[in-house]
Amino acid sequence: MNDPAIPSWRKPAGALAILLLIAVWCVLVASLSRYVGEWWWPAQLVFYVVTGIIWIMPLKPLLLWMETGRWR
Repeated sequence: MNDPAIPSWRKPAGALAILLLIAVWCVLVASLSRYVGEWWWPAQLVFYVVTGIIWIMPLKPLLLWMETGRWR
């Protein structure tokens, strides 16, 4: 059984994973801006709103793992 007074390594590892996820996602979306910039503005708006929300999806299991050590 884990002692609650001993900090878990999962929280710093998870925080680094979140920062890495954000950095990779930003680079990916920014690399597509050359093509997206040529689209009609409402299509650009939809693209950036959707890509601005999608990166949040992997956070729920990652945060769960950080707290419990389980992915489900």
